[in-house]
Amino acid sequence: MHGVEAVVLVGGKGTRLRPLTLSAPKPMLPTAGVPFLTHLLSRIKEVGITHVVLGTSYKAEVFEEYFGDGSRLGLELEYVVEEVPLDTAGAIRNVADKLREPDVMVFNGDILSGVDLTGIVDTHRKHEADVTLHLVKVADPRAFGCVPTDDEGRVQAFLEKTDNPPTDQINAGCYVFRREVIDAIPAGRPVSVERETFPGLLEAGKRLQGHVDATYWLDLGKPEAFVQGSADLVRGVAPSAAVAQPGDYLVLEGSSIHEGATVRGGSAVGANCTVADGAVLDGAILFDGAVVGENAVVERSIVGAGALVQSGAVLRDAVVGDSAVIGARCELIGGARVWPGVVLPEAGVRFSTDA
Repeated sequence: MHGVEAVVLVGGKGTRLRPLTLSAPKPMLPTAGVPFLTHLLSRIKEVGITHVVLGTSYKAEVFEEYFGDGSRLGLELEYVVEEVPLDTAGAIRNVADKLREPDVMVFNGDILSGVDLTGIVDTHRKHEADVTLHLVKVADPRAFGCVPTDDEGRVQAFLEKTDNPPTDQINAGCYVFRREVIDAIPAGRPVSVERETFPGLLEAGKRLQGHVDATYWLDLGKPEAFVQGSADLVRGVAPSAAVAQPGDYLVLEGSSIHEGATVRGGSAVGANCTVADGAVLDGAILFDGAVVGENAVVERSIVGAGALVQSGAVLRDAVVGDSAVIGARCELIGGARVWPGVVLPEAGVRFSTDA
């Protein structure tokens, strides 16, 4: 990977993951025991890229406080703060002063992917492309804009969402840019790669190349995807050098799991948590200091830092904010979200008819 550096865009507010992102940016939320960004950085380091620039904005200081200069991960990290929203291409242009290599690999900081990063760069150089895009095949492309390519993999167009997409290939949020293409992006204003930069390059006759694959790929923007991604990392379904030993669950230091509790399904239990007798965690994420009481059930749900789920409560596909209290025998089901510090009384929220 000589002559390649990386840019990771981590400036979003993560509104779809609220209330969790009220206290931390999405890429810094605990995922399989570490901030999600750690998994991406570990993959970047694994393929031999060492210089990484983070394009930050929302709660920008959190990234540098945690990762510092990157030496702990064997990387050289630099930070550029986006003072006003600049969209994807604008954010890439905003970090240009920190770049020094001819090829720049750009990542969206909320994508979990198993793609061969070296393979994308090889495709880029083989075809002498101006930009190479990672394209992933999905079962149902209707929810995405799609990107058709010709027989040589050259990108033909960028199409909006449609009920009858002509291809199952979508933009997977990972690119390799020639440095001069980045320098040509207008500076100081919002610019979208999908709506302005890429169509403009096609119109100018530049070569946009697709690197198509069907490996693991997941956008962690919504709670259900965030839970799935964490579980897949814990179990080794999704690749990450930051997960030392894949297994059916992960428990961090200082946590107490009663021998009568059940923990399974790729659950991740943060540091200094307590899980009481008879409790069931299945595909759950507990942030540091969370407490789950006797016979409580937490399935495909996220429990924020210091939150308390009291005895007999049931969480299925729910999100509980930091320091919230879910009263005994409450039932939170199907996308329910509880904001930080909120206290629900015993049986105060139920879906069943019995109180």
